[in-house]
Amino acid sequence: MLDAAGDRAILTVIGTGYLGTTHAVCMAELGFRVLGVDIDAEKIARLSAGQLWMYEPDLEQRLRRNVANGRLEFTTSYDAAAELGDVHFLCVGTPQQAGGHAADLSAVDGAIEALAPRLRRSCLVVGKSTVPVGTADRLARRVAALAPVGEDAELAWNPEFLREGFAVEDTLCPDRLVAGVRSERAEKTLREIYAPLIADGVPFLVTDYQTAELVKIAANSFLATKISFINAMSEVCEAANADVELLAAALALDGRIGAAYLGPGIGFGGSCLPKDIRAFLARAEELGVGRAVTFLREVDAINTRQRARLVAVARTVLGGSLRGRAVGVLGAAFKPNSDDVRDSPALAVAAAIHAQGGRVTVYDPIALDNARAAHPELGYRDTVDDAARGADALLLLTEWPQFGALDPEPLGEVVARRNVIDGRNALDPERWRAAGWRYSALGRTCTDAR
Repeated sequence: MLDAAGDRAILTVIGTGYLGTTHAVCMAELGFRVLGVDIDAEKIARLSAGQLWMYEPDLEQRLRRNVANGRLEFTTSYDAAAELGDVHFLCVGTPQQAGGHAADLSAVDGAIEALAPRLRRSCLVVGKSTVPVGTADRLARRVAALAPVGEDAELAWNPEFLREGFAVEDTLCPDRLVAGVRSERAEKTLREIYAPLIADGVPFLVTDYQTAELVKIAANSFLATKISFINAMSEVCEAANADVELLAAALALDGRIGAAYLGPGIGFGGSCLPKDIRAFLARAEELGVGRAVTFLREVDAINTRQRARLVAVARTVLGGSLRGRAVGVLGAAFKPNSDDVRDSPALAVAAAIHAQGGRVTVYDPIALDNARAAHPELGYRDTVDDAARGADALLLLTEWPQFGALDPEPLGEVVARRNVIDGRNALDPERWRAAGWRYSALGRTCTDAR
């Protein structure tokens, strides 16, 4: 798509959260002039200074480079966005509604209400936020009704598939691009924007609005189901005296199943999978097909139950009570390579142990500040050794690579008792047992050191 002067399209990105910041930076990396827009003036000021407000590998240096070369700017002005932009990417959040399971679309609706009345020339609004199926159709009508340019302000839906910790890679080297469009013009525009990626062989799938909306939510529901399946098997393995890690390894060799998302542990968290499967359930019920996805209720329940199961393991290891026991926790982020603690299984377990009288100290390589803000009642330390010092049990709850590589021998000199509970099945049990530790994990026989 060319702008009025016949030059390359100018892009705006509405919303500078995790998705929006990453998308704005990566579009600038592809050579576009990009304007990021947000109502949060403090966030805009930080980004304009080349400073990330969250942690994401390989993103901040790209942000600084593109701010410095002038391709990337940030503003709080919707007037500037509407005047400048040829393509507007909608990247605002859709969290779970307070007191319910449905998605909260207030930010999406608010962005449309702010942008559309200012659209006075032909443009394309591209939704990337994860929304309930049917949202794009409603928004397309709203944009056409509000925009002074009328139907020349068109809508497309282009869902994101970012993984925190791999967001740059997933934007610049995605495994697919999905374009929900209603015109050849909209398809052509998106093909031009993503031309370098398509040239590199990234599949470009053209769909209707509804299918594009469902792709992201269906993908997340499938991944959540796979995680909860192996965690359900871990419960069966404990009852049958089997080993869930060996079971997962055997299943992974089946080409129809594969190894991805088949790691047993305390389950998924973060800002996407939990709220997305709940929103999917809520929307399916609105459409009268709730029974078709009712299995997702059990997927959600299994995931939540894993956290309680790990607390129960800790209680058993420590003689039936956590009261007064010192517990060292390794990990606060919901996953490695991230400082995101939203719905973090690690912090949920740590908080539950604290609530039962445990004296909890937490270490995480990146997420300590966010963890302190979310759970100020817990203790925090700046090193693994300090978190483990004097502990009656050491819990690994986020699978940071450096935790898996820990040497159990010197760490054993720091703790009060050599009890390790591997909430992510990330440690080598034989190595830890050989160093005198009692190793415990969900879905595996819990044994004393040999």
